[in-house]
Amino acid sequence: MDQAESSPSPGPPEPGRPDPRRSARRDPRPDGHAEREVPALRLEHPVVAGYDGSASSRNALAYAAGLSRRLGRPLLIVYVCSSGVYCEPLTGQVVGVPRDADALERWLLAELDQVTGCTEIDVHVRTRRGSPARELAAAAEEFSADALVIGAPTHVWHRIAGSVSGWLARHARCPVIVVP
Repeated sequence: MDQAESSPSPGPPEPGRPDPRRSARRDPRPDGHAEREVPALRLEHPVVAGYDGSASSRNALAYAAGLSRRLGRPLLIVYVCSSGVYCEPLTGQVVGVPRDADALERWLLAELDQVTGCTEIDVHVRTRRGSPARELAAAAEEFSADALVIGAPTHVWHRIAGSVSGWLARHARCPVIVVP
């Protein structure tokens, strides 16, 4: 899939260039939708944090950032959204709901700053579409993650029907850390 270089440079960034330790990798696309081809990354065993905006995923994000800093590994924040496609009932037309990728990326980085403050870690953001459990497992496997950190499920229904964390504990090929 993706194969872009990611090599953090020691010291402060050059004037006029973004700090690679705090910036997500971007691929400009004229329409600005989240579903776009993003250059691949080559990360050395990152800590992957699954984030959905819930209180437990905020805790997981803070834990993942701390773990990333302690291990000296990059942090990969993965946000999985639904397919965003639905069928218009009257016409039968399939409609896709676009999302602004840059706004989503800024939101994820702002969330990281809120829960951790400004830490000096190499941060990357990826948005995926589909099943959260399968996409998080795929991201962890794709980058040979050292750990996959997610928030604990909060709905009672997940205890009955299963949850993302339960599926990942059974199927992910790296340690899965579930943070309450």
